[in-house]
Amino acid sequence: MRRLRINLSSAASVLVFVSLICLQAPSFAAQDQSIGSMRDTWSGKLFPDKAVRTHSSFDKLFPTRMIKASGKVKPIPKSDKPLQDIFFKSGDKPWDMVDYVTANQIVALIILKDGKMVFEHYDRGTTDKTHWASMSVAKSFTAALVGAALKDGAIKSLDDMVVTYLPELKGSAYEGVSLRHLLTMSSGLKWDETYVDPKSDRSRLLDLHVAQNKPGSVFEVMKTLTRAAPPGTVFKYNTGETILLGEVLRAATKKNLADYCSEKIWKPLGMEADAPWTLDSPNGHELAGTGVNAVPRDFARFGQFLLDGCVVDGKKLVPDWWMADATSPKELGNMTMFYGYQLWVVNPEIHGTVHTGAYEARGTFGQKIYIHPKEKLVVLILSARSKPEGPHRNPVSDYDFCGAVIEALR
Repeated sequence: MRRLRINLSSAASVLVFVSLICLQAPSFAAQDQSIGSMRDTWSGKLFPDKAVRTHSSFDKLFPTRMIKASGKVKPIPKSDKPLQDIFFKSGDKPWDMVDYVTANQIVALIILKDGKMVFEHYDRGTTDKTHWASMSVAKSFTAALVGAALKDGAIKSLDDMVVTYLPELKGSAYEGVSLRHLLTMSSGLKWDETYVDPKSDRSRLLDLHVAQNKPGSVFEVMKTLTRAAPPGTVFKYNTGETILLGEVLRAATKKNLADYCSEKIWKPLGMEADAPWTLDSPNGHELAGTGVNAVPRDFARFGQFLLDGCVVDGKKLVPDWWMADATSPKELGNMTMFYGYQLWVVNPEIHGTVHTGAYEARGTFGQKIYIHPKEKLVVLILSARSKPEGPHRNPVSDYDFCGAVIEALR
């Protein structure tokens, strides 16, 4: 038998080299080829099954910090009058529940009426235990936490200047911008939110987060922005500014966003599962504009929480005036914007009078928590739609569907 001779010094060198590579490679990188990368996700390059696997595996793409549940789950009672099916028209075509779920690539659909479950369905391999990426639905969680910090006194006023809490932005175009301006997306700064353009501001921010360089990397992009209009005069959807709100909360409360969310929302509501919140770097800062990965029923519980006026067990989380202001259109310059505090207000002139008074948390790829206070209705829609923008985002109108649900449950 031939004896294998090994040069120990060479072998040690190789071992050290490999070890260094392993140390540099983040453990959360998407090494699992069954899921897509963030760049492929945002550019709409994922086929349906891979999209489902990816949206349910964001904790493998980014480091996370856990929003911890209390372990004392508050069950959602079931209605004795469940919704069986609905029939409606959208785009002059007839649809039923199966058509709607199929066409819009929906993976979870929950409907609450009077606080009770009237419909619950999971598809494409998901279950009630599947953690799903919130996308921009997370913005509404962040806004609720701003309201909580205001109630606590950690934030003094929505008219406080952003630079009061974030001195990193002193000398930038954010001088003169208030917290209210961030909440209503009306800072007046130039911003390009185009997901599929690799040169957009949103893509620049994504590049930093994929690189996982350092905590608070959002400032590297935001402090370079220039002014387009006076604060409070125009609307410009800007995920970066919601991430800034997260930085404001961190500075004001002296707590990680996930910990504060656990204290104020997750534990009081009796959420049934911990929820990973994606970070900008290992042990870094939460991406407040996106990245809450929760199970479907917990998203629905949050919708019911908003419908209830942010009251839990008789205790109001936010100031008395908060919800009325957070869910009403805003006058900006010469226009009315149907956007409140990180919540979209449904425009009845466009979508139908049946939606008067409704509002929603909304995320790209078809994530939605639709809330109609007058109808005491919450509709949770989680989807894996193929594109972040364009007609593929909403093949069948969610508003036509929700309108049909309202009529069926009256």
